[in-house]
Order: sequence, then C-alpha cells, then structure tokens
Amino acid sequence: MKIRSVDAAWLHCPLDPARQHVSDFGRLTAFDAVLVTITTDDGLVGYGEAKPAVGSAGNGAALVAIVEQELRPQLLGQDPRQISRAWGRGYNGTRSGHAERQGRAMPVLGRRGAHSAALAGVDLALWDLLGKAHGCPVLDLLGGPCRDRVAAYASGGWADARTIGEQLAGYTAQGFRAVKMRIGAMDGSVTASLARVRAARDALGPGVEIMVDAHGTMNVAEAKRFCQGAAELELRFVEEPVASDDRRGLAEVRAQSPVPIAAGESEAACFDFAELLEVRAIDVLQPDLAIAGGLTEGLRIGALAHAHRLALAPHCWGSAISFQAARTLAFACPAGVFVEVPMGGAPLLRELARIDLALHADAQHAGVMLPPTGPGFGVEPDPDFVRRYTVAP
Repeated sequence: MKIRSVDAAWLHCPLDPARQHVSDFGRLTAFDAVLVTITTDDGLVGYGEAKPAVGSAGNGAALVAIVEQELRPQLLGQDPRQISRAWGRGYNGTRSGHAERQGRAMPVLGRRGAHSAALAGVDLALWDLLGKAHGCPVLDLLGGPCRDRVAAYASGGWADARTIGEQLAGYTAQGFRAVKMRIGAMDGSVTASLARVRAARDALGPGVEIMVDAHGTMNVAEAKRFCQGAAELELRFVEEPVASDDRRGLAEVRAQSPVPIAAGESEAACFDFAELLEVRAIDVLQPDLAIAGGLTEGLRIGALAHAHRLALAPHCWGSAISFQAARTLAFACPAGVFVEVPMGGAPLLRELARIDLALHADAQHAGVMLPPTGPGFGVEPDPDFVRRYTVAP
C-alpha cells in the first residue's frame, strides 16, 4: 500500500445570525477548518483536519500551503501505515534521519505553530486510513476503550447574568449533566464574571457540573481573584485563566486556587505540556488534536496526564473529524474524563458528515457518550458540503 495523493481544502462556512455568538474573540460569523484527504494506490481514502485558529474562525490558506507544498512531497509513495515515521519526518524535516538514529527531536522552525496544525491534519488522515485498512475503529488499534462511557459536557455559555441560567438549562434539557460557560475579558471585570457564574449555579443547582473558560484573557491578579471568589461555587475547573505563554503565571494561579486549573487548547506539542507540568501549572490537560500534532502526539500527551495522575479532557471545537479523534483519545487514555460538545454554530461538526452525538443514561450515569464506531474515525465528509464551502485557491 502506497500513498498516491495528499490534498488539502480550506472549508469556510458562514454562520447565519441566529447561530452566531459574541465572546472575547468578537462576533464569530464563520466556522473554518482545513480538510486533509490522503488516498492510497488501492483506493482507500483517509480524512484529517487541521485548524487555523483556536476559535471557530480563521484563515486556512497557510495550512493548505504547508500540507501541499511541505508535507505532501514527504508522503507521496510512502507506506501510510508507518504513521509514527511519517509524523517524525513531518516534525523534523530534513533532519529526520538524524532524529531517527539518535532518538531525539530535531524539529523544523514552525514546530509550535501552523506547521504543527498542518501535521495534525496529515496524522489524523493516516490514522483514519489505518482503521479503514483494518476494517475497524481507530480505537480498536489502540487497544480498545479503557471504560464503557465518557462524560460529555456542553460547551457554550455566552449569555449575560440575567439569561445565562436559561441558556445553560437549555443544554441540560438535552441530557447534559456538565456544562461550560465563557468568562474573562468579555465580561469587563472579575466581579461581572463572578456574577454570571453565580447566576449559573443558582439556576442549575448542585447536580450539574460547571466549568468556565477565560480564553487566557485575565492577568494573574484577576485570575487569583476569580478563583478565590468562585471557591464556594464548586466549579469542575477554570480553563485558561491566563495567557498560555505565561507558564509561571498559570502555576502561580494554580498554587493559590481552590478550583482545578485546565489548559492546553493553544499548545502545539507534548513538549508544551511537559513545560506546563514541570512548573505544576495544570490539573486538566486539554490538547486539540487538530492543532497539537494529531492523534500520534495526543497519545503522548495522554500518557503525560496518566503518568502525572492528572485528567485529560481534549479540546473539541472543530469538525466531526477532530471530534471523533478526541473522543477516541478520551476512551483510549486512562486519564480521559470528558468529551467537549460545542453548542454554538458548528456546521463542520454537525453538517460536514453524519455523526452520532447521542447522549446516553442509565441508573448510575447520565449525559455520557459511548465509544466511537465505524472504520477509521467513522467520518465520511459529504462531497456536496465540501464543494460548497471550499475556498478557491
């Protein structure tokens, strides 16, 4: 089996006003991703996703160029089943031979930027191909699930203090027993953020887990004030209270916070997470597999979480492809505790392909998801959807 073609397409999906929301990113009017398609000489097709931005909107032109001009020449004619080797060659570039022989990374300059996201798209497509070649879910290739179910949380919560309870209650009415809301710069002050979270807790009561996400928009002093003020609200975690580059600042917040700290959606490699762990900055690791090098790197990040007795909750604000990959990782890793389900306008999650997002409940658990099924990641993009939203080169 050899790789015959590698293609990338920037998908740009405008959102109608009813599906738009406003956060610290501004008004989000579109959903973007780069679809990576790898075809073998015997006709198998694998699909991956590369993300141009942590939020839903971003320019994917650079990722298309990296996939097609840098990574494609390394892949054509190669065996798609050698995923680890393909990842190493993409990460280390012209020095990949030295890296293979000496057993340590010698990465290209863009290792923690767009290059890593482009590599993620290729890596996910190769895993999808491998599952299809074996006629089984990727999860089976990783040894199967560590558990029968994983809790799902609804990710949204942009409403003001007056209506945030109603918005989040709309999520719990769909079966979720955990929800996440946005806070931080969009509120204008720590006091306003705390007021919105108190309103959410008052509306939902003690039986629903609440997470909050500041998107890295607080400074250290503000983050400390928020975490102390939220102590009695029993939050599951505070996500990215300060900028992802401020490792020591995040560690300072965590050292004084009565609430667990989560971060990682902005990170590009296991080395980033190792740095966060070295300074004891986080309780919950949140890699985005369409940014942080794909499933291959996600497994390494999951191993870090397990080794440090911390939780893994992959970031899932993307297409059906990265969602299923993140779901796979959560089931494959002993540390996996949550799957994030976007509640804003997310056409690439809900319309790109048919996908099972059903929540399940039994006598002991509610708001959970079962392991993914279908060959590969179980996602087959609708060709009409892809044609309609592909940005012309």
